[in-house]
Amino acid sequence: MAYSSAAMEELLSGLTGIARVVRAADELDISNPPSNKSASDKSQLLLELANSKTRKIDPKVEKQRKSLPIYKKKDELIEALTKHQILIIIGETGSGKTTQIPQYIVEAGLTVTGKVGCTQLRRMAAKAIAKRVAKERGTQMGQEVGYTIRFEDKTSPHTKIQYMTDGILLRECTYDRALSSFAAIILDESHERTIDTDVLLAVLKMITARRSDLKLIISSATLDAKKFSEYFYNAPVFTINGRMFPVEVEYLRHCVTITSYVSEACRKVLEINQREPEGDILIFMSGEDDIENLADMLDQESYNISSLYNKLQIVPVYAALPWEHQALIFEKAQAGCRKVVIATNIAETSLTVDGIRYVIDAGYVKQKVYDSRKDREVLKRIRVSQAQAIQRTGRAGRVGPGKCFRLYSVDDFMTMAKAVDPEISRSNLTNAVLLLKKMGFNDIFEIDFLDNPPRETIQEAIDELKLYQALDAYGNITEIGHKMAGFPLEPNLAKMVIISEKLGCSEEIITIMAMLSVANVFHRPKKLRNEADLAKSRFSSNHGDLVRLLDVYRTWTYNQYEQKWCKDNFVNYRALEQAAQIREQLVDVMTKRNMKMISCGHNMVVVLKSICSGFFQNLAEKQVGLLRKNYKYVTRPKGEEVFIHPGSSLFKVHPNWVVFQRTVQTTKPYMREITPVEVEWLKEFTPMFDKASQVY
Repeated sequence: MAYSSAAMEELLSGLTGIARVVRAADELDISNPPSNKSASDKSQLLLELANSKTRKIDPKVEKQRKSLPIYKKKDELIEALTKHQILIIIGETGSGKTTQIPQYIVEAGLTVTGKVGCTQLRRMAAKAIAKRVAKERGTQMGQEVGYTIRFEDKTSPHTKIQYMTDGILLRECTYDRALSSFAAIILDESHERTIDTDVLLAVLKMITARRSDLKLIISSATLDAKKFSEYFYNAPVFTINGRMFPVEVEYLRHCVTITSYVSEACRKVLEINQREPEGDILIFMSGEDDIENLADMLDQESYNISSLYNKLQIVPVYAALPWEHQALIFEKAQAGCRKVVIATNIAETSLTVDGIRYVIDAGYVKQKVYDSRKDREVLKRIRVSQAQAIQRTGRAGRVGPGKCFRLYSVDDFMTMAKAVDPEISRSNLTNAVLLLKKMGFNDIFEIDFLDNPPRETIQEAIDELKLYQALDAYGNITEIGHKMAGFPLEPNLAKMVIISEKLGCSEEIITIMAMLSVANVFHRPKKLRNEADLAKSRFSSNHGDLVRLLDVYRTWTYNQYEQKWCKDNFVNYRALEQAAQIREQLVDVMTKRNMKMISCGHNMVVVLKSICSGFFQNLAEKQVGLLRKNYKYVTRPKGEEVFIHPGSSLFKVHPNWVVFQRTVQTTKPYMREITPVEVEWLKEFTPMFDKASQVY
């Protein structure tokens, strides 16, 4: 039987990989294997790797893999991965590091003792990349290659490459402190320095000190290699030069103000459509509101586009959109159209969108900042860092030569911060502290972080967890704290679930949690806004916005989960489907923890009490104006002025006391997801709160 040169190269590569596996297996102490792997498991792994070389792989896909800049350094990289336990990898955007490094680790036979875990910052990236790698491996999703994100797990016992969000890996550490099911961990896009990433860096530093067999790879295009290397005991730095295609960068000569950059982005899209060759456009905006405003502008301009030019196919994408809508960015543009993707920084890293040749960087991003004075996190629009600008530019060079149009001057770029401030230095750490306590870290102040968070922020998180009774007076995790950490929810929401079981309304609270976990429950089409608002008003409840979500879900179930009912009532069917799936998973968590699912029927008082037990920190009291019509609220005990949002069920009700999930700043600081409460309930469920808050 004759083999082509490509097939022969693949066969030899497979034999080399199997040889490495055999040598690695010989070095293992089979008489005393790790607790999660038996000798038969290792034999099975050898067999799986051998069989993987016989699978049918698309020659075009294989050719694309070999055209990536990283392929030229494959052997050198595998040698470095084999030789060193910890490796810092710097690879330009588009070099192929995210998709190829996990495969190289498998092909090198370095997964005898476990699988490869590769973290991503965003759920969308984890899903899309896993899909791509599964295609490259010639396997079905969830088999050799899979992904795990919040409320969704597409893996199996056969999975060798697992993509996941960094939050998922952090929670894995609470169940398995040695990460014994993993042979290698890749922290991708580490330059963004999220809370979860920084906590993982500290935890993995300790795990690798105890597990010499665990490989750790820190990967990014723009991180401070020297700083990361020194943090990990002067770990070697491996550099991958080159991106797939060159990108030309153009700057504005003048400065665009924060109030005019949306219209400037619109002007630039129309200019590209008229002057530049074929190719789709990716625009980076700061947030959902700006994306929708720009989409509206471009929709209006599309009617005036001459038949000489392509029509514009507008595709918004941001975190709050359901996956089905986000996935539209991967579809080809319709005939005669130029696709225009308008995105937040969700599309900044790891993702490859076929067809993108032009990037417009508005130069802004919304950053989460913890305001300790108000005891809540707020989103602020700020300038991007130079590292973020470089990442955005790289999106234009993934599938061909491209251009990046920066809506700021060269001088503006030079004054930008080199990199983004670590999120751990500016965010609420309550969830991170709870998970670290669950892992067994008693003294959070002594943990060796890459950049230590402010001591007062750690102390505030500890104090808040004491109010939730997750920690005792000495800072030790309690039984309630262990239960709270077991839920894939923020601590206050987890506390709400635990209280609901005691009050006999866990069925209702679990439904509310599921509905809070999805975006855009109510659909509001531009041309039918009045009809949509009227439909939404029919679900209004004097019990508040969370009970309204409960009523929507209940009514949907009474109508046999019909899609037609959703359409008639301007309710997002996909969002309810997703909520139903999340609800099933939360029920499963309850079952595993021997917690009961109990319904309170129509007794909404216990539901409101449960909500109060989780949101008591966001408490507000009504203040009546001079005309007795000008109602406003003041948070307690902070004394901040807030208002009921016009879209709330309580907009015309004005209870004396309310709790809320969050605030948004538009024309006023509005409370969202509001629930009426009785102030006496605070004494019932938060015995420490009375003294700490001095509300009464």
